[in-house]
Amino acid sequence: MAETSALHGVRVIDFGQYIAGPVAAMLLGDFGADVIRVDPPGGPRYRSAANATWNRGKRSIVLDLKKDADQAIARKLIASADVVIENFRPGVMDRLGLGAKAMCATHPRLIYCSLPGFASDDPRAGMRAWEGVLAAATAMQSSHASIKNVTRPVYTAIPYSSMFGAALGVVSIAAALNARARSGQGQAIEVPLFNATFSAISGKLMKVHGQPEVDTASRWSHMCCKDGHWFMYLPARVNPVLLQLPEMTKWRDAGLSPEQLNKRIEELFLTRESWEWEDLCANAGFEGITSHTNAGWLHHPLAETTQIVAEFDDPELGRFRGFNINPRLSLTPGQVRSPRARLDEHRDEIIEELDRPQPTAGASTASSTTELLRSALQGVRVLDLGIILASPMCGRTLAEFGADIVKIDSAHRNPVNWHNDVNRAKRMILIDIKKPAGLEIFRKLLKDADVVLENFRPGVADKLGIGYEDVSARRPEIVYCSVNAYGRPGKYSKRPGREVLAQAVTGMSLRLGDGQPIFNPTNANDYCTGLMCAFGILLSLLVRRKTGRGQLVHSALIYGATFLQTNLMQDYPGRQWTEPSGQNCLGTGPLYRAYKTRDDWIFLAAQ
Repeated sequence: MAETSALHGVRVIDFGQYIAGPVAAMLLGDFGADVIRVDPPGGPRYRSAANATWNRGKRSIVLDLKKDADQAIARKLIASADVVIENFRPGVMDRLGLGAKAMCATHPRLIYCSLPGFASDDPRAGMRAWEGVLAAATAMQSSHASIKNVTRPVYTAIPYSSMFGAALGVVSIAAALNARARSGQGQAIEVPLFNATFSAISGKLMKVHGQPEVDTASRWSHMCCKDGHWFMYLPARVNPVLLQLPEMTKWRDAGLSPEQLNKRIEELFLTRESWEWEDLCANAGFEGITSHTNAGWLHHPLAETTQIVAEFDDPELGRFRGFNINPRLSLTPGQVRSPRARLDEHRDEIIEELDRPQPTAGASTASSTTELLRSALQGVRVLDLGIILASPMCGRTLAEFGADIVKIDSAHRNPVNWHNDVNRAKRMILIDIKKPAGLEIFRKLLKDADVVLENFRPGVADKLGIGYEDVSARRPEIVYCSVNAYGRPGKYSKRPGREVLAQAVTGMSLRLGDGQPIFNPTNANDYCTGLMCAFGILLSLLVRRKTGRGQLVHSALIYGATFLQTNLMQDYPGRQWTEPSGQNCLGTGPLYRAYKTRDDWIFLAAQ
């Protein structure tokens, strides 16, 4: 019988404030962990409607960590915990007597995750690392390279540093839980948000010596449709199809210049609604999507069908629509178990639990099979069939934690531009799986594999004989991870998609533009989706230790894009969509924005 949740029986103490810590604890709570949220008197330091999402599924207690009595309660909480999460500046928890070194020494099975703005060995460790400061320090306030006339910083309300810090935090925690299951030992983890940000842009920061720079010119166009929405498509692929439409008969052989043809196509797009153009592109096998606002995405049929958005209750907001679950696990799925608690709502029951006699644990409670681990995923073998970025990023992440990754590629396809980024630390083999000999090699490799990764469109892997049903029938303990662009189920699920399309449909592109969509300069959705897949796989490996069964893990680019924007993804009565946006945006106000200095730009955060 399957476990009711992947993290059933795991207790997490969430000391996090602002974004990264609460989000990491939320993700663990979504998969069944008992999360106890510790807030200071007066409540969370960051006042945001997003707290309705980030603090869901948690129990609440208020502690003043500067007082001896409340510090004593905090120590008891930590003693009862499997995981501690905090995101103060380095040294703050140490001065309170609650730091990682002291707590892990006292409680050897404890996994203690710190998410500071800057690393403890960074000269900037003592700096208040507000999101705008981190974005400035990591070049996340750059515009897209195709926008030639923008040389100033461009502020965005999307908190990339905090969200990637949270994602890497839970991946690290899940890896440490797997390691603890084997060794009996916990460990301290530090994921600085500054460092984590580079996971969103690592491919674009890479330079291959002796090779030309990757062409960053945009080949995508945006056209306004009859319903006023902007439609994004690739003219080089789609224009020949458009020229075959009856409306274009008189222009087809008119010898128009490129400028004249573009004008006629602009007029053509105004004759149909955006969803009609989506269907036309899909029927022709090409990519194309409508750009929406965040508000529009929260009510989009695709968001509802895939259930990446759902309706929730909250004691402050009332009924609201917001982010649901990412990633998806077939046997131990995540779920939102309860609304955000009222401040200090569970104090009495938490104190009562702490006053009960607790079992004592020695330096290690592992069995006689305890082994000395050189890495968290030592002995885990992964077959990586992923292409482009999201799925290979998942494989790369697992490799960084010690898994043996066998990258299976096709001899008929060129490597992606960021091959040296997402495929590092992997062993590689070229196989044509469409041929019987290639499929036989894959099945031989499968015999001792623990994980399979793929990001084909739904149905493609099944046709090749390497889909989940075929693989799990041959090896029931396999953890199989599948990624696509538009999630499941629904008419979009089999449509081709990529990073910029996920940006468009979920509201990112319109937020960066001034009335017209503009691409985000990063491939953040690809990389985030890869991290969420790694998280799901690590949870599934943990479950497999108890059940012996593998399961299907699924994520999608639109899930990753929605997750990255959870600070903006709450719609409720009276909601005002007033967050800063556009290419002229420098910040949120005079005390939190970029300023031009004599030689460069500086971001001021005087909050």
